[in-house]
Amino acid sequence: MTILYLDAAAGISGDMTVAALLDLGLPLDHLNCELALLGLPQGSFALSTKQVERRGMTGLHLTVQLLEEHHHHHAHGQHHHRSYADIRQMIAESSLNARTKELAQRIFLRLAEAEALVHGVACEAVTFHEVGAVDSIVDIVAVAIALDYLHVENVHVSAVPLGGGFVETAHGRLPVPAPATAELLKGFAVHGHCPEGERVTPTGAAILAALAKGCHTMPPMMVDRIGHGAGTKDFADCPNILRAFLGSGREETGHDTVREAVCNLDDVTAEQLGYTMERLLEAGALDVWYTAIQMKKNRPGAQLSFLCVPDRLEELLALVMAETGSLGVRINDVRRWISNRQREERETGWGMVRFKRSPHGVKPEYEDCRRIAREQGLPLREVQRLLRKEYDGGDR
Repeated sequence: MTILYLDAAAGISGDMTVAALLDLGLPLDHLNCELALLGLPQGSFALSTKQVERRGMTGLHLTVQLLEEHHHHHAHGQHHHRSYADIRQMIAESSLNARTKELAQRIFLRLAEAEALVHGVACEAVTFHEVGAVDSIVDIVAVAIALDYLHVENVHVSAVPLGGGFVETAHGRLPVPAPATAELLKGFAVHGHCPEGERVTPTGAAILAALAKGCHTMPPMMVDRIGHGAGTKDFADCPNILRAFLGSGREETGHDTVREAVCNLDDVTAEQLGYTMERLLEAGALDVWYTAIQMKKNRPGAQLSFLCVPDRLEELLALVMAETGSLGVRINDVRRWISNRQREERETGWGMVRFKRSPHGVKPEYEDCRRIAREQGLPLREVQRLLRKEYDGGDR
């Protein structure tokens, strides 16, 4: 699976993202050819790139030059504020491929939704000023073209700096992060460890909101290439460069994160422990177990551990506290690896039996085997062996 990890330590904008993706290997010729399919007025913009230095690091800087004479009279003499409805239609009617269109539409939709919320207008009616017309169309569609060209399946991003101070916009002087940017960064890790200045633009934030998973650290991956996209400003506190790591990683479907809670108990009876386990399992714990431990004053005690999905944790902790009187519980996030398993029911010589099938073989359900062993007066392991054999025979 191809993963793109964006290290946005200095922030992120549309042009920095495009520059980093060009640096990763998207050919400028390919980008120009694809952008031509958008049907923007012939010659309304030109792209150029150059290597620049930002505080000791070099990166590629992209300039989207808007060619003025076309700028005034395109779109049937209207001034160049375009509504979201126009832009959406323009992308839909272009001859870009389906995946590129889908990615571009997704980013623009997020941007339009955020602007609509902030300005109290309908999504369709949002007009683009400085995020405006051609500039943001080029940036957003270019990112979609690049992700398609590089076959990126998953995008991850580091924590992003918010910046501070004020920025001059078509809406007047706005605080940084601009309201639409703040709206788009909901759900992402952000921090304030940087001086004033706009570090994340609305377009940069929309790219993340539409495509990326936020994480504090880089996902496990094998890095093949690194691209560096330079911002226009040169900040005093850090190199204004977006680093893009392209590589491969494992599909995450086999993982999930569960909570593990552990507490040490030295004054709880065996009966109370047994009852607590029963209650925890009924209340949705995935697993519960006890370990014999030695505690202070040489008292033998029990360590109670349970696993649960994150949103069951509070209720299960309350239950442990009530039943055991425990005063402290340690909690960890654990990742578990789950193999692909299917459940199926089969008619056997002993009636309907449920089986679990995984890449490592087949297992008849314990409860069914237990019932049959009792009814037939056979040892449990004999029932399990015969059911497995019958299952394999039925397969052929």
